[in-house]
Amino acid sequence: MDKKIKYNVAIVGATGVVGSNIIKLLEERNFPIDTLKLLSSARSKGKKIPFNGVELTVEEATASSFTGIDFAFFSAGGAVSKELVEPAIAAGALVIDNTSAFRMDPDVPLVVPEVNPETANNNRGLIANPNCSTIQMVVALKPLYDRYGIERIIVSTYQAVSGAGIAAINETIEQSRQVLAGETINKDFLPVGSLPIKKQIAFNALPQIDKFADNGFTLEELKMINETKKIFGDNQIKVTATCVRVPVIYGHSESVYVELKEDFTIDEIKKLLANSPGIKLVDKPEEQEYPTAVDTAGQLPVFVGRVRKDLDNNKGLNLWVVTDNLIKGAAWNAVQIAELIAYDCK
Repeated sequence: MDKKIKYNVAIVGATGVVGSNIIKLLEERNFPIDTLKLLSSARSKGKKIPFNGVELTVEEATASSFTGIDFAFFSAGGAVSKELVEPAIAAGALVIDNTSAFRMDPDVPLVVPEVNPETANNNRGLIANPNCSTIQMVVALKPLYDRYGIERIIVSTYQAVSGAGIAAINETIEQSRQVLAGETINKDFLPVGSLPIKKQIAFNALPQIDKFADNGFTLEELKMINETKKIFGDNQIKVTATCVRVPVIYGHSESVYVELKEDFTIDEIKKLLANSPGIKLVDKPEEQEYPTAVDTAGQLPVFVGRVRKDLDNNKGLNLWVVTDNLIKGAAWNAVQIAELIAYDCK
């Protein structure tokens, strides 16, 4: 992409929870925008959204929406991306896609700016934003990978309902009210909106995010496994995941066990994490200081705490990793990618 003073930007899915955060971050970061086009489904056409003191009107996203666009953020679901990404590229836009549609395409870079920024320029007009739970884990593990090497990763996630969209948020809130009021629980959406069987999320934990594959893993778990290997460019890392939906609105938490290839001390690990980009170390167990989803909501960094050496494996390390899934897990990572390209700061 030719470097410009200002860029024409489009956001597909502008009225959704991720799109709304992209708009907010572009304004807060003072991204060099000439024009901003907000795109969504026909249902949201005509809605007004403020940006930099001006009310912008949402337009319906079509294949002809991208003329003159330099950056196109996509966050409206995989089906929309599969339909409209190629027309956007053909019109000359650089697409930053926040869906799973192209993540594992070998010709599409899967970018986390703190981890593999060098891959961003090797694109055909399309850069994929990784899965939210993958992003925070690889940010936390990147300095360890570079310094010690990684043999194995075992991760259990505790993922907020906002990762499933506004319908999941509303269902969690309403079910919680129903439980406290002693009313019948309505189960309409979770764990997977497109599947017939629904389960209660309020005051519960659901060990299913996305559909199950034939091997017993969910698609969310397979995303974490496969995307981690692609981002690190290392198919030799052993990765396994169990992904759980919990009744938290914003913020994914992860218990990460990692086996390093070299010996380490905890002081070395903490110093390394504290001085690595995108990470905020919150780890004072004697003062009960550790990151939680509530404390990290709305913030940019990946927070790491509960850092401790495994008691049976001298190269084993336990971490607690938390971030806002809509911010670093989605919108902020996408905006960071745009900044990499716009400012050529790799």
